[in-house]
Amino acid sequence: MSATVKPAATDKKQAILDGALQLFVDQGFHGTSTASIAKTAGVATGTLFHHFPSKEALLNHLFVVVKQEFADSLTHSMTQSLSPINDKEASLEQLITDIDFHTSNSISADVNNAATLKSSANKLWQHAIDWALLNPTKQKFFLQFSLSSDIDPEIRSQAMNSILHFIIELIAKGQQLNIIADFPITLMLENCHGQYLAAIRYFTDNPQWGHDKVHREASFELFWRSMKL
Repeated sequence: MSATVKPAATDKKQAILDGALQLFVDQGFHGTSTASIAKTAGVATGTLFHHFPSKEALLNHLFVVVKQEFADSLTHSMTQSLSPINDKEASLEQLITDIDFHTSNSISADVNNAATLKSSANKLWQHAIDWALLNPTKQKFFLQFSLSSDIDPEIRSQAMNSILHFIIELIAKGQQLNIIADFPITLMLENCHGQYLAAIRYFTDNPQWGHDKVHREASFELFWRSMKL
């Protein structure tokens, strides 16, 4: 008789993250208990606390993990040469460092040509929208928690600056080429993030337009015109 194979620690951790994602989206952070997360994940409450010391720590880790997956998807759309980040046991700091390495090393080559600056930005924008449409629960998590006070401000700032590193490069290059307005980059970065959240909320509320070419191109033009001279 074969022995029962116990789930690996990484599988349990992933189950906790998956359960937390669904419950946080459905019930909100304060409406979700650690006991309900453990039950949904099929693990003991003690197992949850083994991986995450608190519900707040779990939320912050989940925030970075979802941002990481988004970054992996965008970098994959620009290059096939980098392998994805798969270390589920990595710390928050290592996840953020890995995001920054992947984005800065895969996107920079695409923003060095003035003739392709706008097309590169459009490609990234459309892929970002596609990712949101293909991952509705994670999209809702973005909308619900990207600006939430429940996320540690330092974690949010680090993750956002890393995940949008390629946008910083795009803005800086566009400013050098006198294509993009010479406003403070940090302010423009916040505007870019707000434009993206507004676009995915629109397509969430109006799913019939999610794959409509006119609406998709218009969403990019609104984003682009908010930055260009």
